[in-house]
Amino acid sequence: MDRTLTLLGIESSCDDTAAAVVRARPGQTPEILSSVVLGQADLHAAFGGVVPEIAARAHAERLDGCVEEALAQADTGLGALDGIAVTAGPGLIGGVLSGVMLARGLAAARSIPLIPVNHLAGHALTPRLTDSVAFPYVMLLVSGGHCQFLLVEAVNRFRRLGGTIDDAPGEAFDKTAKLLALPQPGGPAVEAEAALGDASRFHFPRPLLDRDGCDMSFSGLKTALLRARDALVAEKGGISIQDRRDLCAGFQAAVAEVLAIKTARALAMVSDQSPKTLAVAGGVAANRAIRAMLETVSLRAGIAFLAPPLRLCTDNGAMIAWAGLEQLRAGFVPQPGFTARPRWPLDETAPALLGSGKKGAKA
Repeated sequence: MDRTLTLLGIESSCDDTAAAVVRARPGQTPEILSSVVLGQADLHAAFGGVVPEIAARAHAERLDGCVEEALAQADTGLGALDGIAVTAGPGLIGGVLSGVMLARGLAAARSIPLIPVNHLAGHALTPRLTDSVAFPYVMLLVSGGHCQFLLVEAVNRFRRLGGTIDDAPGEAFDKTAKLLALPQPGGPAVEAEAALGDASRFHFPRPLLDRDGCDMSFSGLKTALLRARDALVAEKGGISIQDRRDLCAGFQAAVAEVLAIKTARALAMVSDQSPKTLAVAGGVAANRAIRAMLETVSLRAGIAFLAPPLRLCTDNGAMIAWAGLEQLRAGFVPQPGFTARPRWPLDETAPALLGSGKKGAKA
């Protein structure tokens, strides 16, 4: 499709209500005309994690205003849109449904295409929005809810190389923060403490490094930290500020090393495909220690390393608009009967990492 396209993207899969307008002209760098993200951290802080019912209600209350603000910032009306892209899964189903229902109404009112987008595809295709990265490339999605290695071969073709079989790294950071009475979200809090700690004091396990492949596990690492904390409490009656910093530093070092070693294995697995780039996205990609180790892995492998700007690494509407735009360019045929999906693996040919149930394979 060789013409200018302008799309609205709507994202509501977890605890960020987001909308954005993206425009792409033939032969030119795509433009993010607007990007509005309304976080919910204050609503969930007291619970130590995201509460699905609270998140869904907040999305329902905020989506209209979020979309209006995105259109206003882009100086664009609904009549100027060539389509609307919306996260249709995976995610917390209440939030996903809120976004899908709003998108359906807007698309029907303007008689424009409605494109369902896999939230993970939004992350995986972001390097093409920011840096026009050519296929194929290796993507590490590393966030609070997901962690997997992908070979991105085309707009709608992703090959999963491995991933977490239990807690995602971001989830492990959040749980670690909760165990150490640090604020949420846990990632930035743990990183700040780790910067002042001694990573060599506590040596935590590096799960699954003794197994081939790229699958990972972080739940045992979290349990090891819990035991180390409890041992300190039993010995001293509590933990000091320095104890907490050292625990965080040891935990972060373990996560970073596991990700680095597994990344090297992922790159080796697809060396015959000659990918030129390793890209990383997701909130955990903002962690400086982890990013530094991944850059080192890329350097050793002789390929480029790319981490999009933080605002595009975390959940946002621009990545959804871009994924929809890519689908339109690739000849997407509207599917008006699509449904919101709590589970939606990008590589549906790969065996489920976490098993499957009545709702199908998990992401």
